[in-house]
Amino acid sequence: MITTKLQLEDSLPLTCSRAGTCCHGKTVFLNPWELANISKEKKMTPKEFSSEFCEWGGIKLKFNGESQFKNQSACSQYIENFGCSVHLGRPLACRLYPLGRKIQNEEAHYIHEGKEFPCLADCPTVTELPQMTVGEYLKDQSTKTYESGQDIYLELVQQLADIAFELYLDSGLAASGNKTTIDNWEKFGLLSPEELPKSIREDWLKELIIPEIKEIKNPIEFATAHSQILFGKAQTEFGSLTTLDELENASTLIMAVALQLARSIGADAKGLSEHWVETAKGHL
Repeated sequence: MITTKLQLEDSLPLTCSRAGTCCHGKTVFLNPWELANISKEKKMTPKEFSSEFCEWGGIKLKFNGESQFKNQSACSQYIENFGCSVHLGRPLACRLYPLGRKIQNEEAHYIHEGKEFPCLADCPTVTELPQMTVGEYLKDQSTKTYESGQDIYLELVQQLADIAFELYLDSGLAASGNKTTIDNWEKFGLLSPEELPKSIREDWLKELIIPEIKEIKNPIEFATAHSQILFGKAQTEFGSLTTLDELENASTLIMAVALQLARSIGADAKGLSEHWVETAKGHL
């Protein structure tokens, strides 16, 4: 598939036609802030919302609604002839659509796949609507704060992986000849989205997906507070490990946590695990 890179000043038919085609047959990930925010809009707890409307350990919205477009199932939050039932709490993926966002050299780039702009194929009536520049569209969709929260979670993914590296490389575990740890890292990257959460201890999965943060102010504050919770748990649990078995289990666990969080922001878990394994091997 060809990927087309866009500039902020590019003008495209980005005004929504409310036809709902973008709410059918898609994959929408939720980072932990987005889960908390969309749950609040639904007037449910994150645990209740996740249990009823999410899959893959709580990081992906279910698309199990009635098929109304090209035989594709609708998002569980879509209502016919109305649209999104949680529009104000919608996640970044929905705010950006049909654009994608890619971080390269610490800079955000906006893209869409294919030669033809997606909405022209699925919602041809958008040609009759006013056009907006990409920059205007992003502002209209209030993406800036959501993108900043997403970026904090991206940093957190690497920081969690760094803990796994420290437990393996700086503890004597790697020096002991242990290879099982990085073999497990690689296996986690190959696990299906349904299987990976099962490899994470329940208390860690709960803190990762449904942290106890009382006030949901904005994604930046939420993600920052969440980082502190996870670092505190890691320090408490991993700060005084002594045996090689304990170190292996800890490094394996925290790497699985990092990869699950990576998937929640749409990152390539397989590619990340391969990169981290090769990096670790380079230090042996």
